[in-house]
Amino acid sequence: QVQLVESGGGLVQPGGSLRLSCAASGSIFRLNTMGWYRQAPGKERELVANITPRFSIYYADSVKGRFTISRDNAKNTVYLQMNSLKPEDTAVYYCKSQSSSQSDWGQGTQVTVSS
Repeated sequence: QVQLVESGGGLVQPGGSLRLSCAASGSIFRLNTMGWYRQAPGKERELVANITPRFSIYYADSVKGRFTISRDNAKNTVYLQMNSLKPEDTAVYYCKSQSSSQSDWGQGTQVTVSS
């Protein structure tokens, strides 16, 4: 089983930036697709961005041009740089690890964008 620990969430004003980190252990990190999801109150969990082992990247339309996903295989860590944050980005952000045989989730980190 993969253990995922997210960090970097918090309270930020509109237009501000945050960088989320997700440290993984218990698997061959470089072989897994890593993703960031978010869930706002009363809404379903949605995919924000993911990055494959070959570094192919997907972004949801709502975050294109503002968020950047990256991975450091030497540190078993995936990042989400979030710029120009909006109140509608407020949510719990979850890290997900996807291999050919299983998927695992982190515990989530709260991001609140408010003045």
